[in-house]
This record gives sequence, C-alpha cells and structure tokens, in this order.
Amino acid sequence: MPWDTNDYPSSLKNLDTTVRKKAIDIANAMIDEGYDEGRAIPIATEQAKEWYENASKSEIDQVRNMSDKKLKKRDENAEDSRPELLDKGEHVVAHDKGWAVQSEDAKKASYVFKNKTDAVERAKEIARNKGTKAIVHKKDGTIQNQTSYEE
Repeated sequence: MPWDTNDYPSSLKNLDTTVRKKAIDIANAMIDEGYDEGRAIPIATEQAKEWYENASKSEIDQVRNMSDKKLKKRDENAEDSRPELLDKGEHVVAHDKGWAVQSEDAKKASYVFKNKTDAVERAKEIARNKGTKAIVHKKDGTIQNQTSYEE
C-alpha cells in the first residue's frame, strides 16, 4: 500500500510539508521498484532534502500542490514486484501517449509522461536510487544519451 500525506512513516513527521511529500513520492517509487521499506525510507528522506535545496520555486510549488491521489497513483500501475529489475537500467522510450520510463527487460512501462523532459527526470531519479543507468532513446528507438549512476 503506498504512503500519502495522511499515512506515512513516522520518521518523516518532522520534515517540512513539501520535503515530506517529495520523500513520500520517492519512497513510493522505490517500493514499486522493489526496494525494502527499511532501505527506501532513509534514501528517500536524504534525496528529498537534497532535492529541496536545489529545486526551483516552480518545482517546489508543484510538489507542494501534489495531491494524495497523485502520490498513491503509482501503485495502481505498478507491476508485480520484480527484484531482478533492480540491477537493470531505466529506459526512456517513445510511447503512444508520450514518453515511457521502463526498466530494461520489464514487461511494461512503469510511468508514462506527456513530455520527454518529465520522463527523463523520472528515469534519472529511479536510476540514481538503484545505482544503475538512465538510457534515453530518440523517437526512432536509437540511443540519444545515457547517464550512469553505477558505483
């Protein structure tokens, strides 16, 4: 069950509301990707704090206004837990509804965005969390670029 602003780990209670929402969003994504809750929460907390320090005002406003429905939505579309995908890179590929983020060898996309920029941002965030690569494709399927977060 995904977390939201009414039901979240107690370790997030003292965070600024916007940082907490971002941490919840990141933690939910990590759980969807197969991370253990005990590992996802501290990583999501650190990344949310770092994000807040570097985010623009519009990015902060976007997260501040994020609804619980959006925070929980990812779980509705999450495929069954597939731990073997944790070591696989995240690909951004053309999709009939825009741009998809999909783990290598996954059966279906994890997320679909209307614009490529949002898809690339999400793929990089997931790849950073997993310590893998974000591979961005052109519309024709060829690789445009890739960013490695491997340690």
